[in-house]
Amino acid sequence: MSVPAFIDVTEEDQAGELRAFLKSKGAEISEENSEGGLHIDLAQIIEACDVCLKDDDKDVESVMNSVVSLLLILEPDKQEALIESLCEKLVKYREGERPPLRLQLLSNLFHGMDKTTPVRYTVYCALIKVAASCGAIMFIPTDLDQVRKWITDWGLSTEQKHILLRLLYEALVECKRSSDDAAKVMVELLGSYTDDNASQARVDAHKCIVRALKDPKAFLLDHLLALKPVKFLEGELIHDLLTIFVSGKLSSYVRFYQNNKDFIDSLGLSHEQNTEKMRLLTFMGMAVESKEISFDTLQQELQIGADDVEAFVIDAVKTKMVYCKIDQTQKKVVVSCSTHRTFGKQQWQQLYDVLNTWKINLTKVKNSLHSISDA
Repeated sequence: MSVPAFIDVTEEDQAGELRAFLKSKGAEISEENSEGGLHIDLAQIIEACDVCLKDDDKDVESVMNSVVSLLLILEPDKQEALIESLCEKLVKYREGERPPLRLQLLSNLFHGMDKTTPVRYTVYCALIKVAASCGAIMFIPTDLDQVRKWITDWGLSTEQKHILLRLLYEALVECKRSSDDAAKVMVELLGSYTDDNASQARVDAHKCIVRALKDPKAFLLDHLLALKPVKFLEGELIHDLLTIFVSGKLSSYVRFYQNNKDFIDSLGLSHEQNTEKMRLLTFMGMAVESKEISFDTLQQELQIGADDVEAFVIDAVKTKMVYCKIDQTQKKVVVSCSTHRTFGKQQWQQLYDVLNTWKINLTKVKNSLHSISDA
C-alpha cells in the first residue's frame, strides 16, 4: 500500500522538515537533525507530535503520514520501539478527539507493513482500541479466519493471543456488531485455554455465558459446556443456569429463579426474556422426542393458557428451530422436524443411521436401474 509522504525529499531532509514544522507549532524540539541517525530523529519527532495532532491544520494528515512513511523504511530492529510509541500516542491522545485521523494513520501503518512482521500485532491492537472508541469497528478487518492467520504469522504468545481476542470481542460488543461475530471471537478466546490456565479466564467465561443467555437469537448453547474455562465454573450458579438452558425444561428454570432471584437480577438478565427462551427450548426438546404434541401437554409443559398455544407455536416456527403444523381439529401440533438442543454421541449415531439408510436405498435404486438397463 502506498503511504502519502509529507514532502518528496531525502529521508534526512524530510526529518528536518518535520522538525521545523513541529517547532513552528510550539513543540520543544530542535530544528537540527540528531547525529544518531533517522531512528533517533523519529523518536524525537514522535515524542513531540502531540502539538501536531491537536491542530486542525489541513497539513496535519500529510505531516503524520510522513512520520508513518519514514517508520516503514527503517530496519525492522529499529522499528518496534518507535511503532509502539506512536501507537500509544494515537490510542491515548485526548480520547474521542480526531478519531478519523488517528484511525487513518494506524490503518496506513498497518497495511504498509510486511504482513508477517510481529510488531503488526501492536498496530492492530491500537486499531481496535481507536475503532472501538468511535464506533468504527466496521472499518477495520475483523474476520476471525483472517485474525487466526495473523496470530500464526506474527508468532504471538498465548498471552498476546488472549489480549488480542479479548480486545476484539469487547470492541465488537461496544460497537454493537453482529452478536454472532462477538460470540465466535469469545468462543475462540475461551477455546485457547488449557486445563492449566483455564482458571485465568473465569471472568471471560462468565461474560460469555451471560451474553449467550441474553442473546435472543442464541438457542444452541451446548458447545459452551465443552470449553475448559466454562468447565472450571462447575458447581457455581452460573454453570447451573447454563446447564438448564442447554438441556433443562422450563420448570427447571422456574425453580432456579425462585431460589436465586437476586442472582438472576445481578447478571442483568430479564426473567421474562429467560422464560420465553426456555419455553422455546423446552418445545424444541419435546418436538425431537415426539412428532405429535397435544395442546394440553403444551399448556402444562410451557405454562401457558389455552388461548396462547397457537400464537406460541407460530412464533416458534418463525425462529426456524422447529417446523410444525397446527391441527386445530384434534388440538395438537404435528412436528416435521426440530433442531436438537444438544448434539452428542446419540445424535451422531442417529445421523449415521440416517445416512447409512440413505446409502443403502441409493444402492438399491442403482441396482434396479442396472437391471432395467440389462433387460
